[in-house]
Amino acid sequence: MLAMDQIHRIRQLFYEQGHSISEIARMTGFNWKTVSKYVDKDNFNDPNPMPAQTKLCPKLDPYKKVIDSWLEEDKTAPRKQRHTSKRVYRRLQKEVEGFNCSYRLVALYVAEKKKELKLVRKEGYIPLNHDPGESQADFGAADFVENSIRHSGKYFVLDFPYSNCGYLQLHYGENMECLLESMRAIFEHIGGVPTEIWFDNTKTIVTKIIRGGGRETTERFLRFQEHYGFKAIFMNPDSGNEKGGALYASFFYPHIH
Repeated sequence: MLAMDQIHRIRQLFYEQGHSISEIARMTGFNWKTVSKYVDKDNFNDPNPMPAQTKLCPKLDPYKKVIDSWLEEDKTAPRKQRHTSKRVYRRLQKEVEGFNCSYRLVALYVAEKKKELKLVRKEGYIPLNHDPGESQADFGAADFVENSIRHSGKYFVLDFPYSNCGYLQLHYGENMECLLESMRAIFEHIGGVPTEIWFDNTKTIVTKIIRGGGRETTERFLRFQEHYGFKAIFMNPDSGNEKGGALYASFFYPHIH
């Protein structure tokens, strides 16, 4: 039996990103039968999967025109306003009298229809839309000269994708003191604190990745976070693509170490 995070990944690829069972099998390395089992399973309190139902169940036929019309409208709607499988299912429950099909059947049909209408991004990534006040935090390697001596050190950058502006700090190393001092200095320089900060799963902050997406962080970081009142968001492991490709068009150097 697969772990729940593996099952979640399979179902996310199928129901949210529209990949076929064969594609998911190639992407994950699990065989077709295993992928199909967890795509079809809809009761996770029962370790035994429900019997598979046919994709083209006639029970859904009376509702396909309604679903099609909603998805057709999505072609001209902003991405954030487009229908997910769950939204289609909830609308059918609320707006269509006599609707009695399962969510799984709706999700199967929506995934196929989205492919037909070319509403699915082939990469399977969610488009990033940052609001004002959201920022991203990163460390990177940097060579710099201090008192005519060349050093190989680290830089910390806090960038704001909405305005494409970044603030940089140089350090000799990368540890908790460097992280917190950098953020404090930048907050003081800009006269405010971001509402959200996106982080990688650096060991400087994250002590444990919890199955299901949670994180355990160091007490010092939690204290710092509570003091300044920002929301910390952590990327999935090995998923640097989830952050935007910041251009760092302009940097400001509020405090150089």
